[in-house]
This record gives sequence, C-alpha cells and structure tokens, in this order.
Amino acid sequence: MTETSPDTSSGDQAARERLAAVRAEVAKAVVGQDAAVSGLLVALLCGGHVLMEGVPGTAKTLLVRTLAAALSVDTRRVQFTPDLMPGDITGSMVIDSHQGELSFREGPVFTNLLLADEINRTPPKTQSALLEAMEEGQVSVDGVSRALPRPFLVAATQNPVEYEGTYPLPEAQLDRFLIKVVLPIPPREAELEILRRHADGFDPRDVAGAGVTAVAGAADIAAGQAAVKRVQVAPEVVGYIVDIARATRESPSLSLGVSPRGATALLRSARAWAWLVGRDFVTPDDVKSLAHATLVHRLGLRPEAELEGVEVGQVLASALGSVPVPR
Repeated sequence: MTETSPDTSSGDQAARERLAAVRAEVAKAVVGQDAAVSGLLVALLCGGHVLMEGVPGTAKTLLVRTLAAALSVDTRRVQFTPDLMPGDITGSMVIDSHQGELSFREGPVFTNLLLADEINRTPPKTQSALLEAMEEGQVSVDGVSRALPRPFLVAATQNPVEYEGTYPLPEAQLDRFLIKVVLPIPPREAELEILRRHADGFDPRDVAGAGVTAVAGAADIAAGQAAVKRVQVAPEVVGYIVDIARATRESPSLSLGVSPRGATALLRSARAWAWLVGRDFVTPDDVKSLAHATLVHRLGLRPEAELEGVEVGQVLASALGSVPVPR
C-alpha cells in the first residue's frame, strides 16, 4: 500500500465529505436522478466527460445547472442546431472596434461545466470541434492554443426518441465519453414529489430559490482527482477488467467490443467510485457497478442481432456474467 501523510489523509477526507454533500444539495432541486449525479461526480474526479440520454423533461438541464451551483463553478449551456458552426463553440477572432485589431472572443466552451444540449443535432464538423476540446483540454484558433478552465466537464445530451434531422455520434466519438448516464422517467412516488414541489412554487430557473448552496469547490475537485490516483488496484482486479473487455470482443452479437481505452476508462471510473464511497482500494463490485455506465456506449451490435431485438445492455450483462469474479 502507498503511504499517505496524516495531513493528506485528513485533506482527502474533508474533500470527500464536501463532494458527498453535493448529492444532498442537488436533491433539493432534482428528484429521482441519483445515479446521474453519481455519474457526473465520477466523471469530474476522473477528468472525463458524460453523455446523458433521456427524453425531454427528465431534468437534464436542471441537473447540470444545480450541480454547478452546488460546486460553485461556472456553467454554460449550448443548444446544438444544424446551423451551429465550430467557432460558435470554441470562440473566434473578431475585430476590436476600438483598437481596430483582431482579438479572440471566447466561446461558451470556456467554462467549467458545459451542457451540450442535443449534440446529435449538429453536423460532424461542429461535433468534432467540441470533442477536440474535450480530449485536449484546449482550443486552437488562428494558430494559437488556449487552455480551458479547470475543472472542465462536458455533459452532452441526446434524445433517444428523435432520429429525423440528427447526426448520430460515430463510435470513435462516443468512445471519448467516459460515462453514459440514462435519465429515466422517475417512478410514481418521485413524480408525485416533483409535482408537489411545483405546486409549492418551485421554479426550475431559480436554483438558489430551491435552497441550493455551494458546498464544494474547484479545490475539492482537484484534491479528489489527486486522491483518486492513489487508490490501489490489485492485479486480480486489473485482470478482471481486461477479461471483461476481452469477453465483449468475443461476443457473437457484437461487431465492436470494448477497446483498451474503454478498459482504461472502467479502471478510472472504479477508482473514483471507490474513493467517493470511502475506500482506498478497488473491489470487483466497484468494477461491476460502473461497467454498464462506462462500457455500454462503446459497444456496437451486429445488424442481425439488432433485427432480432437484442439490446446492447443485455449483451454486456451476458459478457459480465461470463467472467469469473476474483475473490
């Protein structure tokens, strides 16, 4: 085990407690989406990005805005449309009316939490500009590279029920997202609570009015990111992750299995989750808990499997079940 000083350990614990408190703050405004909140926190701790899928009205925008308020970080939202240009995301060079010179005007990507609404509604050129910023943590305009703020997380949404006029993300671009979270229609009790809150005057545009306050900040995220890198992963657990990835590649129902990048993403996610729940080592259960969210969007079904009504989640569950769990 890696030795950590008492100061480091107490600092890690304080950061963990503050980040854990974020969930309670988000719950003041968002009902029934705990799994999505956990996914966003895991992604922040890994320095990754999240693909959010859900029908309209499942609080995707509200969730990201509330998370930003609870973390005391900046957030922006971009509605992706077919006529959106790369410069509308990254920023562009404009003529300064006072100086008469070209100067750089930052685009909405220069923030901490960017909500990329309906990313599949914009053409591949604009999608690629955002994905480059996600991968590199910077944008290049007019030959100059400009670093993005830290932390930086893109929460991109796509609507699973509309296909007309959309540009689905290709597999290589889907692979850039650390996690995919599905925001379901909440169960009846949660939906009743949503309506009760609205009847009592809740305004989704006024997060502060719902009592949401900043309980953590960028320093806590940075401390968490450093602590996650110290979480131990036994060789048996590493082997378990590799065997899961290889099982997907051997599945007769899949044309595309998990790449080494996907296996690495599962390792990173499991470490972040282990740290969030208070452990300094990863268990096979951590891996199983994060496997679906981290891997399902990286898999491609064979056409014949699609025709038979097979779902990617079922195939992944079968692959997981075929791999012996280390004890």
